[in-house]
Amino acid sequence: MSRLMKSAHVWGRRSWFLPLPHQQQVRTLTVSAEPSPRVLQLYDGLVNGQRAALAKAITLVESTHPKHKHEAQDLLALVLSSAKRPSTVKKTMMACANEKFPTTFRIGLSGSPGVGKSSFIEAFGLHLISKGHRVAVLAVDPSSSKTGGSILGDKTRMPDLSRHSDAFIRPSPSSCTLGGVARNTNEAILLCESAGYDIVLVETVGVGQSETMVADMVDMFTLLVAPGGGDELQGMKKGIVELSNLILVNKSDGDLLPAARQAQMEYTSALKFMPPEYGWHPPVLPVSSHKGTGIDKAWDSMKQFYCLLANGGRLSEIRGRQQLKWMWKHVTEELVEMVKRDKKVMKLVEDLQGCVYDGGIPSGIAAEKILDEFMSQRSTSSSRSSLS
Repeated sequence: MSRLMKSAHVWGRRSWFLPLPHQQQVRTLTVSAEPSPRVLQLYDGLVNGQRAALAKAITLVESTHPKHKHEAQDLLALVLSSAKRPSTVKKTMMACANEKFPTTFRIGLSGSPGVGKSSFIEAFGLHLISKGHRVAVLAVDPSSSKTGGSILGDKTRMPDLSRHSDAFIRPSPSSCTLGGVARNTNEAILLCESAGYDIVLVETVGVGQSETMVADMVDMFTLLVAPGGGDELQGMKKGIVELSNLILVNKSDGDLLPAARQAQMEYTSALKFMPPEYGWHPPVLPVSSHKGTGIDKAWDSMKQFYCLLANGGRLSEIRGRQQLKWMWKHVTEELVEMVKRDKKVMKLVEDLQGCVYDGGIPSGIAAEKILDEFMSQRSTSSSRSSLS
């Protein structure tokens, strides 16, 4: 409770952290309004590691209700005010010895449907817990483009991990968001870190080569492939493969072992044509979620990559640029919502939609007319406010 009272006491001078990589001093946005009791209660539960509070906090962040949006912003501001930032951690602390990380480690996991992502996460998560870590899993389920519903059945494929007290699994609908992640996954990561989870795994929906948005919210992007999934040309495809920092050939056991070795060689050969990033050559390793083999080597490789980023001072730069990308993404989404809430603009939209549908006007010109009307309405509203 002391941390809660302290945060409430300094609320007037707490700040929203927006890292800018090219500057030494952190710019901040001061928020003067005092948070609601509900927000303070959620924050108190988060810092005390309560899984129920974390689940409620993520639900609040995912809500589209205007009141909930304001409360979510207040909660995130509290979380960021006490977050451990990579830029404040000395390089001498980045030894990663004894499984101790100075900051959380965010890992993205992607792969085609059926490659065994959930099975790998359960085996990998249990391995991390045995090393003394607390693991949060943010699993994104695809939403129906027709009904908007999602199955949200990832927990059923991770029965042992979901029951562990040091694990938290949260399935979320993608809500038809492109890129394989949910709209608020980035904020959910911050909440998990505030609740004391030092390893955050983000599992994408598994749609294929376009699943790249997760790379803009994690420290390391891991791609899972299956034996016999394609030849060397397939491995050279741009998109998700070139963003990968680690490629794991899952199901490397039993009758699939020869095919897994062949896939490992093909992907290793294909990656030679891609220039290394940060001096890191993405390794291709065989793993078996069923037998648990290769999990330890995969984790060792992930630790090496984290230390490379942290010791080189690149971790804060990467996270800062990621936050800027998500800021502009939210700006775009919020502008679209503002247009939809304007009744006069939507009346014009209804008229233009018929013309676009019949081919009477190009979609680009229709979009310009909608934006012009929106800006005109905003200008008129501002003029009236200044006169009053």
